[in-house]
Parts: sequence; structure tokens; C-alpha cells
Amino acid sequence: MNAILLLFLLGVLLLAGEVFVPGAILGIIGALCMFGGCVLSFSQFGTSGGLLATGIAVVLLGLMLYIELIWLPKTRVGKKMIVQSTVSATSQPALAELNAVIGKTAEALTPLVPSGYVLVDGRRYEAFSQSGHVPKGATLRVTGLDNFRLILTKP
Repeated sequence: MNAILLLFLLGVLLLAGEVFVPGAILGIIGALCMFGGCVLSFSQFGTSGGLLATGIAVVLLGLMLYIELIWLPKTRVGKKMIVQSTVSATSQPALAELNAVIGKTAEALTPLVPSGYVLVDGRRYEAFSQSGHVPKGATLRVTGLDNFRLILTKP
């Protein structure tokens, strides 16, 4: 009986610790402890004792999930643990419009070997040179657009 209670207590504590430690390791170990307590109660107390322990384990698991996912985020401590802000910036520059850049001249901001960056109408774009290596400062012509970059050739 003591081993069963100890396994359940350890499982609940590990599930509670899952909130504060990143990764799912503590939660998995806690669930395994509670499962071990259920198996041990089946072997010691038979079907009725095992079903009672399993029911208690399910109720404890549901209670821990409610506390962690519903109640804790509403508390002062929980609000400090959860990221509340969002970032509205983009990590990539806007893609070029095909009709707006085809046929325009571009200046190489970096050496294109064969990829690099170019300046078209004051905007910086990632580019690919079909003419091979192009030195920095060279003038090129935009001939196309693939998924994320301009396709360039020498004029």
C-alpha cells in the first residue's frame, strides 16, 4: 500500500514539475509512476483495487491538467511564465512583384557567386545570376523570379 501511494505521490509531483522544466521528460516519468502504481494495485488488491487506483489516477491526471492548463495561466505567477506579447515584424523582406521588376536594372550589393543580394529601385532582394560570378557593384538585368529570389543576367 505504501509503494502505491508513494508512486502516485511521485507521479503527481513530477507532473506538477513539468510546468517548470522544459521538455516532456518529467511528465512521462510521472505518468509512468502513476501507471506503475495502478499495476501494483492490480497485483496486490485484485481487480476492484486496481480499478479504484486507476480511477484515482485518471482523476488526479485530469486535476493536474486542469490546474496546469486552465487555472495556472490565470494566476499572477502563471502570467509571468507565459509569453503574452507578439512580434509583428517579418524575418524576410517582401517578395518582389513579377511585373514590377522584370526588365529593370539591378546593382549587385554583394558578389553574386551565383547567389547574393541586389538593389532594384531602392529595395534589396535576394538574387541568382544566370551569368555565373558577378562582382559587387555590377549592373544586371532582372529576367525572372523564382520562389524567393530574382533571376538576373548581365545586360
